[in-house]
Amino acid sequence: MDWARAIEINQVALTRIVAALIAMVGLAAEGAMARLPQPLYRRALRVLRPAESAVRRLIVMAARGVAVKPHAVRPMPKGLALARAGGPRASFQLFDSRKRFGAARRSPGLKTGPRVFVFGSSPIAPLFQPREPERAEPKIDDGMVGAERLGRRLKAIKMALENLPRQVKRLKRWQARRDSMRSPKFRSPLRPGLPPGYRKEPRHEVDAVLRECHGLASDALNENTS
Repeated sequence: MDWARAIEINQVALTRIVAALIAMVGLAAEGAMARLPQPLYRRALRVLRPAESAVRRLIVMAARGVAVKPHAVRPMPKGLALARAGGPRASFQLFDSRKRFGAARRSPGLKTGPRVFVFGSSPIAPLFQPREPERAEPKIDDGMVGAERLGRRLKAIKMALENLPRQVKRLKRWQARRDSMRSPKFRSPLRPGLPPGYRKEPRHEVDAVLRECHGLASDALNENTS
């Protein structure tokens, strides 16, 4: 198996897909538009989700057989804190989001205060009536959605494809931290079963790339554990 060639082919394909996605939604590399039309936003997510899954698997492939020295853990001096430059950082997520099992989440209801009752000749009646919650002004649906988070995700995936060796180091250190834990929730960056964004019926070039990367990444993980 020519791993270097397989990585190169899929990296080029994903770089082209991400570039077309950025051009489609009109997001610059440095930031994001405030809002996007809902149909365009959804179309972008339908391509971005499988692209992110494919890039994670590309990183797993590139990390095959790579050894990275872990960072030494150093205690922070007292009185010092990490400063964050404005806004959340665009960092590519190295592991799949896990599926949630169990009961569906209940919709949050209005919270009311305790009800105190008095008993007398009259029927039971609350002594204190709960105050009516203030109703917010109804939002005007203009068909637009916020695109800030989408912009960060596009920036993160673009940076990951541009510097794959750095993502490999991040992944190996993430795996080392997981191995040092007593009982981590999961150790593999890939979730069991089908990857996020997978579609049985391919609708876009990214679907074929994801299938290819998923199979190769599974083989790479099996080689590392054998």
